[in-house]
Amino acid sequence: MIVQRLIFLFTLQVSLLSLAFAGNIDEQFFQDTDALLKKYVTKDGQVDYTNLKSDEQLTSLIKRIETADLSNTNEATQKAFLINAYNLLVMHEVIKLYPTPSVQEAGGFFDRNKVTVAGKKYTLTQFEKTELLEVYEDARLHFVLNCAAVSCPPIVDFVYHPDSLEVQLNRQTQLALDDSNFLRVNGDQVQLSQIFKWYMDDFGGNRLSVIAFINKYRSEKVSLQSRISYYDYDWTLNDSSIDKDNTIGNNAARYVVSSTIPKGTAEVKIFNNLYTQRTGGEGDLTDRSTFLTSAVSFLYGVNNQLNVGFATRYRRVRNDRLPSSALGVFGNIEDGISREGVTAFGPQIRYAPFPQLQNFSIQSSFVFPIGEDLAGNATQPYLDWNGATWITQFFNDFTIGDNFSVFTEIDVWWEDIGKQENGNINRVGTPAILIFSYFPNSKTTFYALGGYTPFWQSNFDYFAQAGLGFKYQFTPNLELELLWTEFTNKFLMETSGRANTYNLGVRFNL
Repeated sequence: MIVQRLIFLFTLQVSLLSLAFAGNIDEQFFQDTDALLKKYVTKDGQVDYTNLKSDEQLTSLIKRIETADLSNTNEATQKAFLINAYNLLVMHEVIKLYPTPSVQEAGGFFDRNKVTVAGKKYTLTQFEKTELLEVYEDARLHFVLNCAAVSCPPIVDFVYHPDSLEVQLNRQTQLALDDSNFLRVNGDQVQLSQIFKWYMDDFGGNRLSVIAFINKYRSEKVSLQSRISYYDYDWTLNDSSIDKDNTIGNNAARYVVSSTIPKGTAEVKIFNNLYTQRTGGEGDLTDRSTFLTSAVSFLYGVNNQLNVGFATRYRRVRNDRLPSSALGVFGNIEDGISREGVTAFGPQIRYAPFPQLQNFSIQSSFVFPIGEDLAGNATQPYLDWNGATWITQFFNDFTIGDNFSVFTEIDVWWEDIGKQENGNINRVGTPAILIFSYFPNSKTTFYALGGYTPFWQSNFDYFAQAGLGFKYQFTPNLELELLWTEFTNKFLMETSGRANTYNLGVRFNL
């Protein structure tokens, strides 16, 4: 009997200790969270990180999140707890870095750093997806989960409570979709947050289902025929100590070259490059060679991270004597001095490996030659490579404030692939391009370009170019581009030759 009582008392003590270290989620958690948010979050969704960092109240709430016991909570309580937990954890991770201009400054903020919720470890992305989005399948969550960025739906200055959760979810979704900065409507053109691109499947997976979701909550409905595009995401920290002017700027509305296109959409790019060089001997320029290349690429969004399609090019070439015009390449084909034809075709893919880095992507194309003796012979000039070409490009775009950006591109080219005994040279190049852009308004871009391409072969070669460009975005789905560059390479430097390119590009989104 005594032994049984001792066992009972021991079991009771263990149970009490367990309760002490595994806290149930009760009303006090929601009251304390509400008090913290009211103290440090402004009405417009900014956070006073400066003072929050020195307050132990957040640390206390984080410990309760880490040791929470969710086993006996109902669905509404658990859902409300997890929403608040996510937002508090993001704030807690921010103050570890603070001061910082953006969570993007810290590598792995969402995808590497671990947090603990109810005894389990997650990255913030894992927690969001596995414990919230996948469990509840509720797209309204995207309008209450805050990522500490200006472009995210704002964090609120009150707690999400089980008793009013449905009303709060509906209200915050409606507020976001009625906000002209968050959802931008201009006639039949609708610009959406990248959230709709990253999580399109949560909104139904296609354009019509996205519009249907928007119209379910938005006061002023958008047309089912609306064309959808996505503005740039502003990752500036939602810090109340930073003086912001409430405008997102012209950077937000522009088309970002380096991003993938959304699931179910298509993009066609036609880039026409007119290259002309004047050469001779000892400074006396006597000859002109001109190439016209029309490069066409087509991409289709298999999903928001993977695009597939094809690349092809058409070329005309003309070699003649000075004085002559570069426009002569458009004239009649003459044996021995000019040629034309579609010279290459092959598959192309673009992949964005990191969903949170929407402006970074990798594009690769492998094109096969079309035609005979493209590299030229005794009676015909060079038109293109006789072998295949494999090009892999790494794109990234960095916004600078409201009106500037820097675009970087690093490539690996493997040209004229084939057997050396067949005359293929297997040339490897590693181009690097830097473009600095200025956006005076939401449709216009002026930019300066610089590029250098070394060719790693036994007889080292290179080319370099620098130039100025202009883009005009007639609509989110139609853009025109003009570019002029000064061009040089090893041969031109050695012979005092001169070369330029004149470029015209058109982009269509379908």
